[in-house]
Amino acid sequence: MYSKTPTGRSSKGSVTIINSNGRLQLRFSYGGKRHYLSTGLPDTPAHRKLAELKASEIEKDILYERFDVTLEKYKPKSALSTVTPVTPIQKPKPELDELWNKYSEFKKPQISPSTFAKDFTKHRNHIAKLPTRSLDEASAVRDYLLANLTPDAAKRCLTQLKACCNWAMGEGLINSNPFAAMKIKTPKGAIEEQDVNPFSKEERDLIIRTFASDRHYSHYTHYVRFLFFTGCRPSEAIGLKWKHITNSVIQFRESVVVSEDGLVLKEGLKTQRKRDFPTNSEVKAILDDIRPKEANPEALIFTSPKGKFIDHHNFSNRAWKAILSKCSIPYRKSYQTRHTFISFCVESHINSTAIGRWTGTSAKMIDNHYGATNFTNLRPPELS
Repeated sequence: MYSKTPTGRSSKGSVTIINSNGRLQLRFSYGGKRHYLSTGLPDTPAHRKLAELKASEIEKDILYERFDVTLEKYKPKSALSTVTPVTPIQKPKPELDELWNKYSEFKKPQISPSTFAKDFTKHRNHIAKLPTRSLDEASAVRDYLLANLTPDAAKRCLTQLKACCNWAMGEGLINSNPFAAMKIKTPKGAIEEQDVNPFSKEERDLIIRTFASDRHYSHYTHYVRFLFFTGCRPSEAIGLKWKHITNSVIQFRESVVVSEDGLVLKEGLKTQRKRDFPTNSEVKAILDDIRPKEANPEALIFTSPKGKFIDHHNFSNRAWKAILSKCSIPYRKSYQTRHTFISFCVESHINSTAIGRWTGTSAKMIDNHYGATNFTNLRPPELS
């Protein structure tokens, strides 16, 4: 009962005598549970000797594996009595930010660098701004997300919190998922792939001409032309190298994404491993205009003015906005270059399956979101 570990704590199986409200009490652990056994005796030197004898008896029984789990053996008929049931001390529940940090580290090797850098950091920032991070106040967390984020962003964040807590349950960190039954409805067509608002051919050509004549942003002219005439995603165009260009097709194999270390080149595309795009005279002309006499196969086709990866986010916020303003064209995201290409293909009655293979999307997506999107180019048929 007097043995101590180097840290000053009682060793396993030892019994400690403590003063509780002026009465002597025996405290010890057995089977992962803490016990408190009251002697009912005042704290005096004589009574302490009696308590020490009882403590020694319990220690020996634990040591020789004959401990009476009912505690009846250790209750003197005259004095000793059990004052508290055997109740394990519960650990405090971990909070949401603690769980998210552990979940993020678990997921990091399994997801792309861009997903971790953008999405997981974004959700961590949302969690940092919450009015509470207690799992007991999950409803307040959901209400805050709805009040401070767009419905789509709130839904995505809640979905990740559910996944985090499901993982935490599997790891034994928490007993239940307070977000499991929660749902947030979002309006249809809220994501960028479905936000179809293409440019007309006149607007497209004006944008390209204005880039070409602009003293600050003319460097990006061929990049913008390429986006308009292939419908590829910006990340795919930025990752293109001369080795990916053949006489008949453009081989999309890599893409540039945002990571914790900045822009990086990764194998594969957003929704598929690879894709071939058949070139026509317009696309060949774009590539011929910028192809060096001795092109290094590993060299990027489209670069920033300093020869590095194009930061499309920076391009959109500066060059794209400036040129659209200069053209007096209502602002639309640069991603609409992709929607413009697909919409023109649809208006030309090209099979949606073929368009999907060229652009890396599904025929269903094209039929649902690109059919007759540019109404200014359409006229009702003559019915007489």
